Amino acid sequence: MGEFTTTIESRLDQAYKGLEEATTSGDDFLADTLTAEIEDLHRLAEDHGVSINR
Repeated sequence: MGEFTTTIESRLDQAYKGLEEATTSGDDFLADTLTAEIEDLHRLAEDHGVSINR
């Protein structure tokens, strides 16, 4: 599970950074897309018993 957890955390880091940039620049479509990706990653982690603290 170590590599899986690392990958999820890395993808979440990228998505949160992208979300911050999209929000700052006013790109609502990208912000919505990244929000959905973040929700999917949290759901995926939960389905596999991975605890994500964000």
